[in-house]
Amino acid sequence: MSVTSPQIIELTEYVPKLLPRSLFPDAVGEMLWRDYDTQVSVDFPSPKTGDRWRLTAQGWVGHIPLTSDFHIALCPKVKLGNLLRMLEYAYDLKSFRFLSGLVDCQTLLEFYERLADILARRILNRGRQGFYRAYIPKTEHLPYVRGRIDVGLLISRPWDTKIQCHYEEHTADVEENQILAWTLWCIARSGLCTERVMPTVRRAYHLLQGFVTLQPCNPRTCVGRQYNRLNEDYRPLHALCRFFLEQIAPSHKTGTHATLPFLVNMSQLYERFVAEWLKAHRETVLLTLALDIQSQERVYLGQCKALYFDIDLILYDMATGLARYVLDTKYKAASKPTTADINQMVAYAEAKGCQEAILIYPVPLAEPLNIKVGNIQIRSLTFSLVGDLEQAGYRFLQDLLGTEVR
Repeated sequence: MSVTSPQIIELTEYVPKLLPRSLFPDAVGEMLWRDYDTQVSVDFPSPKTGDRWRLTAQGWVGHIPLTSDFHIALCPKVKLGNLLRMLEYAYDLKSFRFLSGLVDCQTLLEFYERLADILARRILNRGRQGFYRAYIPKTEHLPYVRGRIDVGLLISRPWDTKIQCHYEEHTADVEENQILAWTLWCIARSGLCTERVMPTVRRAYHLLQGFVTLQPCNPRTCVGRQYNRLNEDYRPLHALCRFFLEQIAPSHKTGTHATLPFLVNMSQLYERFVAEWLKAHRETVLLTLALDIQSQERVYLGQCKALYFDIDLILYDMATGLARYVLDTKYKAASKPTTADINQMVAYAEAKGCQEAILIYPVPLAEPLNIKVGNIQIRSLTFSLVGDLEQAGYRFLQDLLGTEVR
């Protein structure tokens, strides 16, 4: 293991960077190309590139530890403060009021580390109060009677000295705590926290390790959970866990390096941010205009349900119950919508019997779209990520609805 700090190569979204061939070993470049081609476009040294490496980040931000000597830092084109606010909305962190002070973070990794510290400290605090426990049904062969006896099995096997019993065990080894343990394990293995935070993360993990089974948890496990008065304070913990598991879940290939990458898909984040911003302003804006919102609605095509659309956003007219707008976010570098984007929106609108289709971009297009295909009006609008996001959201709604929104 290298005793020196790794060389960090910074890339900004969609901005090509040329590196001397001697600076970047061929084996490391091949690893980046093979394992992270979705996140970084790699052009090998050739006459086309002037015998240099050309690396271009593809709409992802975060940190890729290729080896102990070479790391890739993927920097957002969005200001860090606005990126953090997008994460607050997208992961429902804003309502938990524990992010005060995080907006002064200087880097995305510092934000990551501070969130890890918050999660670990809150888990330690929950440990002092007592972790959530529940009754779990179990079936075991026991030398004594516990709970309900399986009479049928007992009659059929009279020679068996052990009795099969069905009972419920009051335990803290439940999914609520397994999510916490798995997330802490992933954070510890990521290698992205400094020794300022790692002792707290380790302490929280070891506290859970004594009674919780470590098993992989999917980020979707953190969504749609039911809480009660005994575990309501797990809600923000699981929201944080979802953030970490979606960005550092060890589904990514990690090459020869032991640590895990931290990667945020900006296209998915932008899509989720716009949806959650509109939902957060549903009662104050949309309902006053007799509109309701549905995100990621699945529309089946035909009877077999093998073909379907998942539409980003639909605004419904509350008076009629009919779809008034279908909307789709497009986080990409473009000067105008593509033919494929227009075809997609026509299909969405036809599927919902809707006459207004909207493509949403983070920056104004050089060639905005406002056309009609049959009875369907297709427009491109901007939900800007520059400046104040609240004001950007209101401007977007005003452009969408053609009326002043406050």
